[in-house]
Amino acid sequence: MKQSLPVYILSGFLGSGKTTLLQRLLDHWNGQGLRPAVIMNELGEVNLDGLLVEQSVPMAEMLGGCICCTSRGDLSTELMTLVKKESPDVIVIEATGAANPLEIVDAVTEASLYLQVELKGLITVVDGAHLLELYRSQQGATYRLMQEQIRCASVLILNKTDRISAEESTEIAEVLRKWNTYAEILPAVRCELEPGLLLGNLGSVHREERTDGEAADSGSGSAEGAVHASHDHVMAYTHYFEQPVNSEEFETFVKELPRDVYRAKGIVTFNDTSSRFLFQYAYREADFMKITPQGEVPDVAVFIGEHFSASNLRTGLLRLEGRLPARPAVVRRKL
Repeated sequence: MKQSLPVYILSGFLGSGKTTLLQRLLDHWNGQGLRPAVIMNELGEVNLDGLLVEQSVPMAEMLGGCICCTSRGDLSTELMTLVKKESPDVIVIEATGAANPLEIVDAVTEASLYLQVELKGLITVVDGAHLLELYRSQQGATYRLMQEQIRCASVLILNKTDRISAEESTEIAEVLRKWNTYAEILPAVRCELEPGLLLGNLGSVHREERTDGEAADSGSGSAEGAVHASHDHVMAYTHYFEQPVNSEEFETFVKELPRDVYRAKGIVTFNDTSSRFLFQYAYREADFMKITPQGEVPDVAVFIGEHFSASNLRTGLLRLEGRLPARPAVVRRKL
């Protein structure tokens, strides 16, 4: 009997480190002589995380929506197409940070009815400091969504442990164990851990039964309502640049992003440097890296957050490009 094709799901909130882990897994499988393939989901219209992945890896892109709602029906089709076209040895699905992973589990298992695939496990990457902040406030749709991502994980990677104290690490581990009694918890910095250890810990994906009180906390009494209500607060704005921008002005713009924007990324050309840059922004921290994209890749920026003003972002970016006049300086009169 033909061996089933293993499928792994990567889950975790925005900026937690999923794409870093994905690259480590791909390197591991390539080193073993295997042929991995990737299905990558983005809320925005451009797959920027895919630019960080080795170009030789076959990739299917599901853009402009969350894989568990607007794009869920397409996942089975994408799986089938990828398997028939590329004949991979293993497939990884990297979901947008706004996804409820159980809906992706349902889509994969649905595909297994007519495609010989096997879901090997669901890996959730957790940003320790961010989770601790949300747990202490215990409110908001983001908090409930993160609970869902942790509840159904086969393995939990407690990432960015260098940014929290030993006491905080212990507190977070207790929270993770409270929400998920099955999954192995693996501490990490920049997702640096032995892939063999990670994959060896993967078992089946658990569907934990909840009490009535826990179901009420998810935001809806019905399963379908809970899935959609869990992340309808998340929004994305995609901006395509027509002109290069000044590097210092753009860095200032990113640093001054409103708190409602918790993730941003993109490719920009600066008019005062010779290189193009990939920028990443998460939880008030920004990073810029020189890149040389393969093929025709536009200058673009994607902003993801909760209830922020897309029109204000657009206006600010158009001013950086010189497509709108600069904001007039405020002149204070002496009394």
